[in-house]
Amino acid sequence: METSEREPGAAVQDARCAPGTTGAPRSGPASEPPEPGGPVRTGRARAGVPLRVTLTLGILTVVVGGTALALKAARQDPYVAPGNPATGTYLASRSAGDRAAAAVLAGPYREVPGPAATAARGADGAPAPLPVSRPLVASAATPAPPVGALFSPGDDGDPGHYCTASVVHSPAGNLVATAAHCVHDGGFRTRLVFAPGLHDGVAPYGLWVPTRIDVDPRWISDRDPDHDVAFLRVRRHGGTDQRIEDVTGAEQIRFDAPPGRPAQLTGYPSDRDTPVSCRHTADAEGPSQLRFPCAGFPNGTSGGPMLTDVDPVTGTGSLIGVIGGQDEGGDDTTSYSSRFGSDVAELYRRAVRG
Repeated sequence: METSEREPGAAVQDARCAPGTTGAPRSGPASEPPEPGGPVRTGRARAGVPLRVTLTLGILTVVVGGTALALKAARQDPYVAPGNPATGTYLASRSAGDRAAAAVLAGPYREVPGPAATAARGADGAPAPLPVSRPLVASAATPAPPVGALFSPGDDGDPGHYCTASVVHSPAGNLVATAAHCVHDGGFRTRLVFAPGLHDGVAPYGLWVPTRIDVDPRWISDRDPDHDVAFLRVRRHGGTDQRIEDVTGAEQIRFDAPPGRPAQLTGYPSDRDTPVSCRHTADAEGPSQLRFPCAGFPNGTSGGPMLTDVDPVTGTGSLIGVIGGQDEGGDDTTSYSSRFGSDVAELYRRAVRG
């Protein structure tokens, strides 16, 4: 989404440089030092100033600029890593994941076992489309086990969630889908925690942390909105060997879905622990984007699933997009998603293969 709409809210846009932030604000008028890397002026460019003075000023500019760069580096997020930009892959360490989960549990969140997820129904034809929301505004929804909030806790004691993700079916039963801008912005986030079915400060299906993150290299190189999709292979924090899909169930994934189909969009606003949802149609926005015209998807809903063929009994459906893409997700009235075409299909296969 635009950074003011869908990326981390004010509670998490701090020294961690959450997605969409641009570093420290400009703190002063013309007295602050020139931007590092700017042109070095010579005596000819400074009419009336002696050359030796200009050279001295140039040296001071280099020193001050270098200091500014060092200070900026010191302020950068310590929980961001380059991974492998050529392949768009990051392998997460077990210790980092467990520390991240511990940071979430040190705040107002806790793990309390919830009801078992309803088993997916048999393949007896697609369910009838759910009615369009009236009015066309996202409203509070019952949490669904495969859909949850994504956290990126730092060391400031604020473990608030900032994006949304969902469990998607895979052979290993360990895959989660979200937006690329939720997990990579100048580097891969090394502290990520997924809480499926989150509600009222409770994680009823546990906390899950990534072992691997996959994004398209074209997202890394130029934040191409047609590739704002990410897949995370996850594990239960601690020493268990559970598969997330066995605990929560999963959305199916569908590629090359035709536009104009009835769909449901869901996301977790960053200021609440229950999701909002809206039903409408997923329309084409050019050849590589989907548009979902429904208001009420604020900060924190990026990465939320766009589902078709939603089963009213299980709440699961077919994933055809995630909130992201154009304008990194949209604005107050319209949400977008990168189309799930051949490129996303290949990204999914890479994430499955590991």
